[in-house]
Amino acid sequence: MKRILMSSSVLAVIGGAAFAGGYTAPAAAPVVMAAPAPVMPTADWTGFYAGAQLGYGNADDGVKATGVTGGLHGGYLYDFGKYVAGAELAYSGADLKDTANNSKIDNFTDLKLIGGVKQDNFLFYGGLGASHIKGDLAGGISASDTVPMATLGVRYQVRPNMTVGGAIDYRKGNNFDGTNQDLSLTTVSLSTSFQF
Repeated sequence: MKRILMSSSVLAVIGGAAFAGGYTAPAAAPVVMAAPAPVMPTADWTGFYAGAQLGYGNADDGVKATGVTGGLHGGYLYDFGKYVAGAELAYSGADLKDTANNSKIDNFTDLKLIGGVKQDNFLFYGGLGASHIKGDLAGGISASDTVPMATLGVRYQVRPNMTVGGAIDYRKGNNFDGTNQDLSLTTVSLSTSFQF
């Protein structure tokens, strides 16, 4: 009997010590939240802008020549949120000469309405307008005329007030300046613009 009492006392002491602090739940592992991805600001295209362009031109029909073009441009764009629209005026001098036919393109001035879709800092656009081209057609006939044109391009906003871009413009004139000669002029250009 003494042994039973002694064993019971020892078990009671050990059991009491084990339950003295009560039940403690294990500590939960800390939850680590991933930092949210930084939100890149979308470009705002509203405002006036001006800049310069440099490109390469290819004339066909009344003038068959290729060469360098370059000049200045300015315009205004309005940002509607997802869509952008505006107008641009550009003047370019040209070094397109065909000595075999005594023909050349001296310069051209473009006025175009453009509209496009923006994606982050990019603007993808197209447009229609008119181009006044001056030069000498085949045979050295001096001529100048206003012809329809179309454009496709992309611009990227490097900083809030600076963009770079590229465009391809196509101009086509039938019976250019009443000479019974046609003239087409395609240019590819790179540009830099500053918004103000």
